[in-house]
Amino acid sequence: MKFQLVRNTSIDFLGRRRSAMFVSVIVLVVSIGSIAVRGLNFGIDFTGGTLVEVGYSDAVEIQGVRSALAEGGFADAVVQHFGTSRDVLIRLPVTAEREEIKAAELSSAVMQSLRSPTGEVLAEQAGTGNQLCNRSGVVQDCAVQMRRVEFVGPQVGDELKEKGGLAMLYALIGILIYVTFRFEWRFAVGSVVALVHDVLITVGMFSLFQLDFSLAVLAAVLAVIGYSLNDTIVVFDRVRENFRKLRKSQPIAVMNQSVNETLPRTLLTSLTTLFVVLSLLFLGGEVIHGFALALLVGVLVGTYSSIFVASPTVLSLGISREDLMPVVKEGAEADTSP
Repeated sequence: MKFQLVRNTSIDFLGRRRSAMFVSVIVLVVSIGSIAVRGLNFGIDFTGGTLVEVGYSDAVEIQGVRSALAEGGFADAVVQHFGTSRDVLIRLPVTAEREEIKAAELSSAVMQSLRSPTGEVLAEQAGTGNQLCNRSGVVQDCAVQMRRVEFVGPQVGDELKEKGGLAMLYALIGILIYVTFRFEWRFAVGSVVALVHDVLITVGMFSLFQLDFSLAVLAAVLAVIGYSLNDTIVVFDRVRENFRKLRKSQPIAVMNQSVNETLPRTLLTSLTTLFVVLSLLFLGGEVIHGFALALLVGVLVGTYSSIFVASPTVLSLGISREDLMPVVKEGAEADTSP
């Protein structure tokens, strides 16, 4: 017995294309406006600087950490909880004074600030004070410990930002060329429009809520491009097949039937992917939170665009059965005649 999520549907997707277009235009305007006005909250991978992760023995208030760092000369530090209320992530942007300081020296200065008188009060509030303790024979500070230090130079950050943008651009150009040869230029335009739609909305969401845009998020955006294209190609392949089979049907009817026939596959693939992405989002920890969130938005928007953006775009470009029929070589009929 075969299980089918959806079968024998006859939804008029293309009949709702204007409403879907209205929604897409509004979301795109908000996304583009946010990117233009607010910009992206680039992570240290792109902006350059030093990242220091510290851990406390108990929950700690972010404001107290900021105060201790400000007294130590790090008033511009960006401080946030990392995973739990006991783990703190400190980002130090690149400045003229810090360019010549090594990451190890900078992290030592940060730890000294956290162990200053203000830091001691903070540590006492966290539960243990600033006393030393012995765990497994190792003497260490119970209140605050340094977990890791990462440094990215400003030139490296700018290079990553530039190459990341070029990577997305090259991916879209490559897709446009591939789909043009694989199907027909109208399908190529529809695919690229859908992909640009997905990328702008995903990136716009990070801009709107000022979420950290790191290399992992960029990798997720590129993965979304591949996922959305795969979904769109499946629909387009069925459209081409039905145009050749349903010779008397109108283009809108053929495309509606094609979308309905591929709907079970589309939903099943999307739901399966969402289960994995949600697991990463809620169980994967803070390190891959941005990656999983970008994938979640991308999968949802990509599923929507393969139905309500790609196919309506092809239809509006005037696709017809003649555009998809194989080219008959000159003299082919004479060769097959007895």
